[in-house]
Amino acid sequence: MDSNKEIYRQLCDVETEIPLFMQYWWMQAVCAGKEWDVLLTHDADGRVIGALPYLYSRRLGMKYVLMPQQTQIGGLWIPRRLWDDRVVVRNICNDIARQIDDLHLSYYYQQYPLASPAGEVMRVFGFKAKERVTYRIDDISNLDRVTDAFSNNKRRQIAKASDSTVDLSMSADEFYTFHTNSLAEHKKKISYSHDFFMRLYAVAAERHQGQIVAVRSSDGYVQAAAFIVWDAASAYYLIPCYAPVYKDSGASARLVLECIKFVQDKTQAFDFEGSMHRGTANHYRQFGSLQTLYYGVQRVYRPIFRLALFVNRFRH
Repeated sequence: MDSNKEIYRQLCDVETEIPLFMQYWWMQAVCAGKEWDVLLTHDADGRVIGALPYLYSRRLGMKYVLMPQQTQIGGLWIPRRLWDDRVVVRNICNDIARQIDDLHLSYYYQQYPLASPAGEVMRVFGFKAKERVTYRIDDISNLDRVTDAFSNNKRRQIAKASDSTVDLSMSADEFYTFHTNSLAEHKKKISYSHDFFMRLYAVAAERHQGQIVAVRSSDGYVQAAAFIVWDAASAYYLIPCYAPVYKDSGASARLVLECIKFVQDKTQAFDFEGSMHRGTANHYRQFGSLQTLYYGVQRVYRPIFRLALFVNRFRH
């Protein structure tokens, strides 16, 4: 009998609506060296109608589920054709909730797919669902229409960066170094390892679902760069980074435009990958993006984990 992961791998090969961040290959890349698995539920004919891939971690005798690094969406996937059937969705959520409980966790947290009814329904079964937001341009097929929605401020910034050049040949190693150094100038540390990024980039690039886009000054210095990923439904502005010395150059706005141009013929939408930070959210809104809600679903099984969560929030 095939394992849940093998069944899920086969499902991802045929089910194109499973979000990029929940795809089997993505989970393999971001969870390398760690333990991950999948919970499944089936209909009466044995077809998978609910799947929940998850990263499984242990620390200090506690087991918990959290989102993998650089992964915006996870949680419970339900086929869109079933979303309007409240009874079926409730039954799927009920079965998955029981399976989560059977993992005997100390804590559970995942961010559910955009627009999915599952996040809210999980409340019925003892989980908390907190609204989160991302910012999206839902249709990038017409570039003129997209840029017409840019604010005057962003247009001025792009014009200011007109002498900059676009580089699509920046290596993964140079990108990581650039991001590390840019953060260091703000006395911050990078949150993901060199090995992690090299692995994720290699897999995404090999699948033609990832690209580094850089903007360089006229004398060749990197002003801004981003690692973007995409599937047929949406592109994601996954890891943008900017050199503080060029903060007034307009390069950050030019970078967004060039990323949209690059993926325009590859996908339908452009997702700025969410931010609950007011300043970042305002930056994204000025590109004509719309606020889109999704849910962070959590459950605390052991009260002591609340202390760990508090300490983690305090540290960050």
